Amino acid sequence: MCVSGMVTPIFWLLVIELLLSESFTQRAGDSLHLCPRVCICASDLLSCDSRSLSLVPPGLPATATSLDLSHNNLHRLQDNWLAQLPRLHTLRVGHNRIHHISTAAFHNASQLAHLDLSSNKLHAVEKHFFQELTNLQELLLYNNQIVRVDSEALHRLSKMRKVYLSWNQLTDFPFSTLQEGSLPQLRIMDISSNRLSSIPVDKVTALPQTIQNGLYLHNNPFMCDCTLYSMFLHWENNGFNSVHDFREEHTCLALRQPKAILRFLKHRKMFENCTLPYGLINMVDSNFRGVAGESLMLSCNTSLQDAQTTYLWISPNRELITYTNSVNKTFKLYSNGSLEIHKAQKEHSGIYTCMANNKRLMRNESREVNVTVHSEKHDAEGFNTGLTTLLGCVVSLVLVLMYLYLTPCRCWCRPAQDPSLPNECSAQSSILSTTPPCNDDTGRKASSGKHVVFLEPVKGSQNGKIRLAVSEEFPEVKNPKILQMKTDSDSTSSIFSDTSITQ
Repeated sequence: MCVSGMVTPIFWLLVIELLLSESFTQRAGDSLHLCPRVCICASDLLSCDSRSLSLVPPGLPATATSLDLSHNNLHRLQDNWLAQLPRLHTLRVGHNRIHHISTAAFHNASQLAHLDLSSNKLHAVEKHFFQELTNLQELLLYNNQIVRVDSEALHRLSKMRKVYLSWNQLTDFPFSTLQEGSLPQLRIMDISSNRLSSIPVDKVTALPQTIQNGLYLHNNPFMCDCTLYSMFLHWENNGFNSVHDFREEHTCLALRQPKAILRFLKHRKMFENCTLPYGLINMVDSNFRGVAGESLMLSCNTSLQDAQTTYLWISPNRELITYTNSVNKTFKLYSNGSLEIHKAQKEHSGIYTCMANNKRLMRNESREVNVTVHSEKHDAEGFNTGLTTLLGCVVSLVLVLMYLYLTPCRCWCRPAQDPSLPNECSAQSSILSTTPPCNDDTGRKASSGKHVVFLEPVKGSQNGKIRLAVSEEFPEVKNPKILQMKTDSDSTSSIFSDTSITQ
C-alpha cells in the first residue's frame, strides 16, 4: 500500500520533467531558426528592407550571412547589436537616417567583408567606427554629410580593397594614411564629388601606382593649378583608370570663379605657359631599360631633397636593400638615393620601389621604377639585320641604275664588220626591217648542220600573225602542226613595212 502510494507521485514527476525538457528544446530550436515577422528569410539571407523600421527587429537568426536593412528609418547603431549574427559577411544599412555609430557597434562582427552605409546622415568618420572589422574589403560611405575623415579611421583595415567617399562635403583628406602601407590591397579610393579646392600633390604622386590608378578625384572645385594639371596629365599618359574613365569631369575653377570652369585635359592651351617653382620632379618616367652585362643606375626622384633624408630600396623579389645590406653584392645604394645594379641580368628585371624618409620634416615618399634588361646579343642581331637590309637596298639601286644607263658600247679594238647585204638572210631582217626574207635555199645553207627553230613566213597566213615552222632538217617530225603557232599574218615584217610578202 505504501509502495503503490509512493510510485504514483514519482511517475507524475517524471512526466512533468519530460514535458518541460521537450518544451525547452523546441523553443531553443525555434529561436535558432525563427525569422522576424517583418523580414524575409531565405537560407542564409535575411532581408528587412523598406519596412519603415526605426529599430532593429529582435530574434534575428544566427545562420544569416547577409542582412539587408536598407531603406528604413534607423537613426543609430547601438553597441553589440550584431552579437547574435556571428556568421555575418555582408551588411546593408544604406538609405537610413543613421547619424551615430556607437564605439562597440561592430563588436563580434569580425567576419564582415562588405559594409554599406551609403545615403545616411553621418558627419564624420571617426577612429573607432571600423576598428573591429579586420576582414572588411568594401566600404560604402557615399552620399552622406561627411566633412572629416580621421587619420586613423582606416588604419587596421589591412584587407580593404574599395572605399567610396564620393558625394560628401570633404574639404580635406588624410592622404598620408595611404602612404604608410596600412592598406596594401587598396585598389579604389573614390573621393570624387566633394569640396576639395586643392590637394597635396607631392603626397599624392608619392603613392604607389596601384593606388594612383584607382584614386578618383574628379568633380571637385579645384583651383586651376599647373602642378595639379601636370599630375593629371601624367596619369592620362600612363593610362590610369582614375583619369581615363572620367576624363571630361576633371575640372578646375579659373580665377576662383564658379562659372569659369575649365577641363584640365581639354583646355590644354590654358596651361601651356605654366611655370612651376620646382619643376616636374615627381612626373618623371618610371620605366628604365638596360643592356645585360652593363651596370644600371636608378634614381630615387622624390621631393625630399635634403641631407637628412635616408633611403632604402625593395627589389622585385621583395629583398630589402639598404646602405649596409646588399644582395650578393649586386646592388649598391648611394647617399643621394641612387641604386646601382652591377652587371645587370635579365632576372633583375621588375619593379623596384624606392622609399625616402625625412625625420626632420616627418615625411616619407616612395617611387616605383620598372626595369627591363635586354640581352646584348638580341640588340646586336637587330642592328646587323638592319644594316644588311640597308646594304641590300643600296646594291639593288646601283644595279637598277647600271641597267638603265650603262648600255653596252662598241669596243674600239674590235674589228669593223661589213654591213649585211640587203638580201642577207637573218632573223632580224625578216622581223624588224624592210629587208625581204631570204629564199629557201639561202636559209637552208645558213642553217646547215644546226637544229634550231626559226621564224619562217608561210604563204596563206592572215593579218600579220606568225607561226613556228620546222626546218626540213627534222624529217622525223611527222606532224608539224605540233610546233606551229598560227597567227594573223605570214610574218611580223608585214607590220613594219609595206613590202608585199611572197613565197
